[in-house]
Amino acid sequence: MIIGIIGSGAMGAGIAQVVAVAGHDVYLLDQSATALEKATAGIASTLRKLADKGKISADAAEASIARLRPTTDMRDFAGCGLVLEAIVEELAVKQQVFRQVEAVVSAECMLASNTSSLSIASIAAACQRPERFIGIHFFNPAPLMALVEIIPAVQTREGLAEEVRSLVHSWGKLPVLTKDTPGFIVNRVARPFYGEAIRLLEEGVADMATIDWALTELGGFRMGPFALMDFIGHDVNYRVTESVFSSFFFDPRFKPSFTQKRLFEAGYYGRKTGRGFYNYAADAVLPEPNRDAQLGHQIVTRVLAMLINEAVDALALNVASKEDLELAMTKGVNYPKGLLAWADELGLPQVLNTLDALYDEYHEDRYRASPLLRRMVRAGQTFADR
Repeated sequence: MIIGIIGSGAMGAGIAQVVAVAGHDVYLLDQSATALEKATAGIASTLRKLADKGKISADAAEASIARLRPTTDMRDFAGCGLVLEAIVEELAVKQQVFRQVEAVVSAECMLASNTSSLSIASIAAACQRPERFIGIHFFNPAPLMALVEIIPAVQTREGLAEEVRSLVHSWGKLPVLTKDTPGFIVNRVARPFYGEAIRLLEEGVADMATIDWALTELGGFRMGPFALMDFIGHDVNYRVTESVFSSFFFDPRFKPSFTQKRLFEAGYYGRKTGRGFYNYAADAVLPEPNRDAQLGHQIVTRVLAMLINEAVDALALNVASKEDLELAMTKGVNYPKGLLAWADELGLPQVLNTLDALYDEYHEDRYRASPLLRRMVRAGQTFADR
């Protein structure tokens, strides 16, 4: 199968590398010849470095490079079996692109978007054949991150999701199937990791360094929320939070913070700009955390209860299967364990008591416990039983 990728930025180039290594000829499309040259040179350099390190053979690297076909002409997509876009997160732009794609490709060609925050149904609605449209959401960097979310729209024909899931699996990835709901699995379930950490900061419970320390050293997370937001970039992370919040009809569970909004407005995006929650200047002195174990465990308990509650609610609303939810959070954002298994380990009554105590204190709907969690506690069930 020949595959077309639209957009030669970091994500588009990364996906092109994945499919080329998997054995597909791939047309990488961009309006900018300069951007294409940079992307293909970057892919070639990466593959040759992998060969130098013995991760792949030199012949495999050169064969993959030879399968890359940079182009500025969409007509080269005529023979593609799949066209996937990885461009700016603007609905009107994506819709216009797929109108152009449909004028070129065959009736059998599958169409896909790598969007992380837009409705798949809304993009598909611009197509004459929306039944062949689907979401294929990679995580950055695409060559390294194993997880891929597969998102059928309401228009997607029966069977296409499983076909795409098998195709993505053949690329060496771990595909999970999710409903077309805001944030899909990962960007929905992970929101409290950022939001509740900022809330703790705003309330003065602890400073950034202490919250990051608690969640890494005591919670086992690979990165703390403030360091991670700075790494992702507030131009990305804040926009996703804002998109999920509005897409959920302004549900308080996903409410953005003014603290992060001000960083976004100031252009303090994090590592990429040299300043975010932390200062990344060469002479900057990083703050020292307060390594108080009791305070640290309170932080972990509160953030973890919110994360678990979001995962439970996603399961209750059939956003994804239990297995795919657990896989998504361990492989998509590298959590130390699946949130449902973690809930069983802590004990569902303890998780519910934490949430109820927060609700009693704040009387905010952001702390409402999932009805499924409450029912399971009453019945004495665990997620291992389901």
